[in-house]
Amino acid sequence: MSCRCNNRVDPLVPEVAVIKNIRVDTNDVTTFTVEKPEGRKCFESMPGQCAMISVPPIGEALFSITSSPTEKNFMEFSIKRCGAVTEYLHGLEVGAEIGIRGPYGNNFPVEDELKGKDLLFIGGGIGLAPLRSVINYVMDNRDNYGQVDIVYGARTSGDLVHTKDIFENWPSRPNTNVHLTVDREEEGWDGHVGFVPSYIKELGFDTNKVALICGPPIMIKFVLQGLEEIGFKKEQVYTTLELKMKCGVGKCGRCNIGDKYVCKDGPVFRCDEIQELPDEY
Repeated sequence: MSCRCNNRVDPLVPEVAVIKNIRVDTNDVTTFTVEKPEGRKCFESMPGQCAMISVPPIGEALFSITSSPTEKNFMEFSIKRCGAVTEYLHGLEVGAEIGIRGPYGNNFPVEDELKGKDLLFIGGGIGLAPLRSVINYVMDNRDNYGQVDIVYGARTSGDLVHTKDIFENWPSRPNTNVHLTVDREEEGWDGHVGFVPSYIKELGFDTNKVALICGPPIMIKFVLQGLEEIGFKKEQVYTTLELKMKCGVGKCGRCNIGDKYVCKDGPVFRCDEIQELPDEY
């Protein structure tokens, strides 16, 4: 009897990664920079894809990759504290080892449908994290894309993440505008006040753009309605459903919606595709 050796890496077995840097963004969001122990990026990915991070024996959870694929030596994850795994991660220090596996899911179509187009990025709260990978990819390949508008809102100014990007890096790039808003007036904030869906309509964008949205489900719902009201077609809008993902490989069934598995067919969907999903979504 013979035995054949399968040299493929098991997609369910994590590799070891090391936390190289920790940046506290807000009181409940922290950005972790991770590398392989020998100092290289854990794996290649595309904007919008996810990775599973594990911390035995606590558990594992799926997170959007925050850094752009153009970063050659490391990956970043902006993680909101909201459960056992994230609570444990927030307690780690630089040098700690974690497990990581991926990438999972599809990606925003940066190399085909988005090329040459004017882009409108719309983010709410921690929803800027997955959009950041796409935005920085566009910034690092700036000549391949048209006008870029970034609309980003949070409950308060203290809840805005990636402040260096939104206040310094992105506004300094050519043909790039950043529009910030907070939900309510507060002392020291002289920017726009109001919810993101209303702000979109106030800004009055022309509809010759492709829109990419990520944020809380309720925000996405009303942003989609607002975009439709000003003339955007569903074929012009992309969003993500990564909150429904769990195992990442289509085995657990948690992300099954109709004939789709979000972890394999998503998490990035064009909005006319979402419209075809059953009412359970």
